[in-house]
Amino acid sequence: MSFFDCMACQLILMLGSFGIFTDAIYCLPTFFVTTIGVYPIPRLMKRNLILGLLATFCVILLTTAISVLSPLDPAPVATAQGSSDEAQKLATQPVDGFNDYWNQGLAEITSYKLEQARYGETHEGNAVLVFVTEPFSAQKQVKLDYPQQAGSDNVPILKLNMTKKFNTGVYPYSMMLSTFTPRDMEQYPHTLKVTATSQEWCGHTFMQLNNREQDYDVAVRSYFEEEGDDDFSLEKTWIEDELWSRIRINPDSLPTGNVAMVPSFFYTRLRHTPFEVMEAIATLADDETNPGLKTYTLNYPSQSRTLTIHFESTFPYAIQGWEETHLSGFGNPKMLTTKATAINHIMSDYWRRHRNIDTALREELGLPL
Repeated sequence: MSFFDCMACQLILMLGSFGIFTDAIYCLPTFFVTTIGVYPIPRLMKRNLILGLLATFCVILLTTAISVLSPLDPAPVATAQGSSDEAQKLATQPVDGFNDYWNQGLAEITSYKLEQARYGETHEGNAVLVFVTEPFSAQKQVKLDYPQQAGSDNVPILKLNMTKKFNTGVYPYSMMLSTFTPRDMEQYPHTLKVTATSQEWCGHTFMQLNNREQDYDVAVRSYFEEEGDDDFSLEKTWIEDELWSRIRINPDSLPTGNVAMVPSFFYTRLRHTPFEVMEAIATLADDETNPGLKTYTLNYPSQSRTLTIHFESTFPYAIQGWEETHLSGFGNPKMLTTKATAINHIMSDYWRRHRNIDTALREELGLPL
């Protein structure tokens, strides 16, 4: 609020100005007469002059005080998009019903038909998303064996294990990604850990990101000479691979607009691109072709890459599929789209289902035996 927006202050200014104007009228003839030595200045007019000066001083003092003490216009608030035009308030807590669904002692397992872009062609395969809650050590960044004894180090997280299996000609690819995302996104704004592995007949690679106090610590182990063994740090920002779990915890926690983003570990692995923060444009909208679904889209202009995730618009926000479009192949790459479509999902304590008889669950999921 500025000074001249305050009606009370305007009244004070008007009264002060009136007093100054009145004293000026009275004092001018008095000054003229007294300069020729005819009349002395009357006591009453001296008093008026003093009061007028005092009123003027008070007005100036009050004006200065109000201009200093009154609040300035609010400073622009940085949004999740990195823009200061409008503040974007993101959800920081799970939606209602989260605990009832996810604290059953079971994991949600969803199978997908996969069409994977690789070497300038698409290859058929399968993908699986496994979501399950776990107690996690904030300090060691591993699953806790004795969570009851961990105290404040015990962080409830939603873990995602994503697997992809597909063949390229004669040899197979097996890829796995794990993220460990706290349910309390106010205390922990980003996932605590991301790991990814890729195995094929040429060799295997491993990548890990740890969310430390100041930044992200990244470790890369690869059989390629140029990638080799590397350890480095990245500034803290959004991580693409954490967004899958954010959809499940609360879609209102997803960032939109222009965002700085650590791209997918799988994409970085397959394209052999530098592992670094990139600019992306994120949108969240109703699915135009599938009523009851929403789509979350990430577009990376510098990479000519777009990821679109389709998920149910109501809790538990099951992920029904995704598309990822980018250049594929080397030398003369083509623009191709990887596509995953949900087959089936089950709730299971899969860690106990390791007997031969339990292969029936793979049949239920439509996965190869």
